[in-house]
Amino acid sequence: MQPIANLTGLLTYTACRQSRYKGGLKGRRMATMVATLKDVAERAGVSRSAVSRAFTDGASVSAKMRKRVEKAASELGFSPNVLASSLTTGRTKLIGLVSNNFHNPIFLEVFDLFTRALQDQGLRPLLVNLTDETDPANSVRMLRQYSVDGVVVASSTLPPAFGKAFRDAGVPVVHAFGRVTSAPEVHVVGIDNIDAGRLAAQTLIARGYQQVAFMGGPEVATSTQDRLKGFLQELALHPQISVSQSFAKAYSFEAGREEMQALLRRDYAEAYFCGDDVLSIGALSAIQDRQLCVPDDIGIIGLNDMEIAGWHNINLTTIRQPIKEIVTSSIELITAMLREPARLPEARIFACQIVERGTLRPLPITAAA
Repeated sequence: MQPIANLTGLLTYTACRQSRYKGGLKGRRMATMVATLKDVAERAGVSRSAVSRAFTDGASVSAKMRKRVEKAASELGFSPNVLASSLTTGRTKLIGLVSNNFHNPIFLEVFDLFTRALQDQGLRPLLVNLTDETDPANSVRMLRQYSVDGVVVASSTLPPAFGKAFRDAGVPVVHAFGRVTSAPEVHVVGIDNIDAGRLAAQTLIARGYQQVAFMGGPEVATSTQDRLKGFLQELALHPQISVSQSFAKAYSFEAGREEMQALLRRDYAEAYFCGDDVLSIGALSAIQDRQLCVPDDIGIIGLNDMEIAGWHNINLTTIRQPIKEIVTSSIELITAMLREPARLPEARIFACQIVERGTLRPLPITAAA
């Protein structure tokens, strides 16, 4: 378990002011000095405590005084030391952004959205990799060492116990892409994975497939369990359709490819609902190696609608998870908790939708009409 080197908020921002010595052209030289709080106070004609208040959110200082201090700071090229400010305010503005699936390309999109949005709010993301972590208490201890103001658990595969551990330690927490329940114990933002599984089944049924299968990620992941549950619930209404299930070792390209290779050595189904897009793309690679055709020989539907799913050479039919909306809502909740730590937990659920591309057979004409 390691924090990634993205301590954007802990960097001490200092600027330099230049003093030009008098003299002729040959005699001129530049001396570089670091502007201090004292320098700003002297330039503005105020006390050092006034300068400190001017750069402290919520501190009592008049607009006239703040403008005067900011003008002096600008002239000197001064920026406040964030570490020193945190000692005064007790707030680091650091938000732990933790996940455990860094090999899945979807999280490049997720982290990009999270880090930019947090920075827009004046907060600083601390990325933490929990890929090999199984004990929530260890992650809590590590994040507390960095004095984070809050935590966003950004994972559909980390169990709810991680979010609860931060809550029990008194750290504001939001579980993005977490398991949504009617009575959440922490703030949860995401999709209803059971509904997503039902939607996948309905999509395959509408296209006339008679032999379908679920190929999920790790069986212990709650997202895998819920997507399979919804898939089977819907197919139970259609007993004439045969259904099977299998699980890959991870939500990764290689795991998806290996699992599909194993399936193709047996009697394979007409169509597969893969637990996410990266598994789907691994499955497509294995199918191509066997010189089978998608969608004529085998149909594939994924979940997420990650960017590469729409690439021309992949063209994956998938279920869109509204990632941007989930990230935005998660940040709204964590910033609200910083203002109101006792805020009661809530679940925010976003709807999914089918993105039609080219890895499933088309709808029958009568169904499409």
